Amino acid sequence: MQIRILTGDDVRRAIPMAAAIAAMKTAFEQFSNGDVCVPMRTRIDVKGTNGMAFIMPSHMKSGTKQSSGTLAVKVVTVLGDNTLRDLPILHAILLMLDADTGEPLALMEGSTLTAIRTGAVSGAATDLLAHKDARNVAIFGSGVQARTQLEAICTVRAIESVWVFSPTHQHADEFAAQMAGQGPIPYDVKVAETARDAAVQADIICTATNSFTPVFNGRDLRPGVHVNSIGSYTPDMQEVDTKTIQRSLVIVDSRESVMAEAGDLIIPLHQGLISHNHIHAEIGEILTGTKSGRTSDDQITYFKSCGVAVQDAAAGHLALVQAEHLNLGTEAFL
Repeated sequence: MQIRILTGDDVRRAIPMAAAIAAMKTAFEQFSNGDVCVPMRTRIDVKGTNGMAFIMPSHMKSGTKQSSGTLAVKVVTVLGDNTLRDLPILHAILLMLDADTGEPLALMEGSTLTAIRTGAVSGAATDLLAHKDARNVAIFGSGVQARTQLEAICTVRAIESVWVFSPTHQHADEFAAQMAGQGPIPYDVKVAETARDAAVQADIICTATNSFTPVFNGRDLRPGVHVNSIGSYTPDMQEVDTKTIQRSLVIVDSRESVMAEAGDLIIPLHQGLISHNHIHAEIGEILTGTKSGRTSDDQITYFKSCGVAVQDAAAGHLALVQAEHLNLGTEAFL
């Protein structure tokens, strides 16, 4: 049995951001049309540590009659104490399988893939919801996820200036120096002294942190801003405050997922400050035209993504096809 093994560098070379964004749009169209099988991810609390593991299987149909589609399983660990070990908080690996025969096709480093596909779905949401003439971005967070979020936003909008805010000023400085001028990102990347300094100037905001408490004040948002929130992934994490949610047209990747995991929405819901009807649509419903997106220039739009395994199937399929075309990775026999 032969399998292709892809490193993080291989995955990065195989998945250009523009192609990843297109793949996410296709994946979420299928998701909202019911053309995928995506069970809720299994969460395992790793006792004795400040962390957890997730198992995320998925199947999405093929665009041809000759194949039963794409089958993938991702395993992710998120261990907060890794910061004390000078290790990444998130590790992941993705197994791709032949949906017709069940044979393993590829094993790929999943942290890089996760960062790209998470950035890409925010890129898709930004393309659908943000003003076409949006020029200023605020990024809250300065880690790996923040980098691909910024790349994706700058792929779909002609961004002219970027503000980054992190409680650790050194991390924000490093982010600004490393990201300025990379690919579609402008050279004008500045460090904000306060969260408010970043929020009040932004046409687009992205939060990519591990914060349990809101990282900016919703009262500081200018009319018409679009917000992508990808950091909070448990019911008790509230990266974005209730005021922002109340002011916004709320779009999600998956209603089921956010109602199980997204503290940004669960907390104000349990407090009686919003209702279930406050969630306007899934992103796939906007892509298929069954729900509307932005309806006015002054409307604030908010996109919440906890991550759905179909993203991994779509990104993994793209990575495998491109890796075969570009002869990336190594082949091993099991």
